[in-house]
Amino acid sequence: MTTSPYTSQSAFDGSRMRVILLVDLHEGAQQEFLDAYEYMRDRVASVPGHLGDQLCQSLENPSQWVITSEWATAPPYLAWVNSEEHLETVKPLQSCVRELRSMRYGVVRETGRARPDAGGLQTAVRVGDGVTRHALTFTVKPGSESKVTEILAGYAPPQARVDDSTRLRRTTLFIHGNRVVRTVEVEGDLMAALRHVSRQPEVRAVEEALNPHLEQHRDLSDPESARAFFARAAMPAVHHVARGGPDPDGLTRHALYYPARAGCGMALARLLSRQDETAAADPAGPVHRSTVFQREDIVVRLIDVRGDPETDPVRALGIHGPRKAAVLARLLDGDALGVAGVPTGEREATRLLAHAEMALITDRRAAQP
Repeated sequence: MTTSPYTSQSAFDGSRMRVILLVDLHEGAQQEFLDAYEYMRDRVASVPGHLGDQLCQSLENPSQWVITSEWATAPPYLAWVNSEEHLETVKPLQSCVRELRSMRYGVVRETGRARPDAGGLQTAVRVGDGVTRHALTFTVKPGSESKVTEILAGYAPPQARVDDSTRLRRTTLFIHGNRVVRTVEVEGDLMAALRHVSRQPEVRAVEEALNPHLEQHRDLSDPESARAFFARAAMPAVHHVARGGPDPDGLTRHALYYPARAGCGMALARLLSRQDETAAADPAGPVHRSTVFQREDIVVRLIDVRGDPETDPVRALGIHGPRKAAVLARLLDGDALGVAGVPTGEREATRLLAHAEMALITDRRAAQP
């Protein structure tokens, strides 16, 4: 459980989680939607960590519905929502839903008597910076990496302003082998920003240019194909720490790729999150902020550091202490990373960092309003 004052976002605080789905149906699709909900309810009831759900219909507009579900903690929900099983479970919804929006909350206070198996409350109210962080990841065909890098580095950036309350603040792209990671930072509504970006002609042209090089086929003219691709590519932020205050001079952005052993992705993300809390608490340390993104057994750390990390790479980007390095070795898939024998000591970790650091493709920041 995290108690660091530098943590503004965490899936690892042990608190219960409330998920809210806002659903807007196509006209006349109520019965189809109810059948889809019954199917979903039966499937999700057996998922570990699921405590229950409710289905509610709007009193003012019968086409608007709300599904709420409660989870013992965030990790089991995230494991399920990022799985192939979840994609299959929600398929029946696609033909009857005009729009669906998901929101996730940690439970901070409550009235009444809690169930004994319901888990704890969020121990402290976290202070954020008004920014939502998200990432997308996908793989390209081996041999196409240089062409993909050229495509992604060369397009004109979309308009940063989405509406009066939403702005695309920063987009950064990295590549490691044939895996691409795109991170975005949004002030306001993340989904509104992603929809805005997807409609921009320059972005659509880039996405079409990428299609022949992707390992996973997609047809952006087919809504179901596009939806499935981006659902599999989504990589949510599970932890974020920051010192706060203005960015110091000389701040540089880095991303590190950590493929986990099968079934160890969440444990690896938790380990790296605790490491980042320790790094943020070091007043003389180089780490200014860090975000951990995780989907199944893929973990990425996005780190903003002061100074040159080459002078002290372990302190800037790595794992501190031989015990943590040994745990990392047990959780990491060294073969997928291209490391023959994962280092188990702090000094040897510099070799791991040479393999884990991703190459920067482009870093685009919106002008300050």
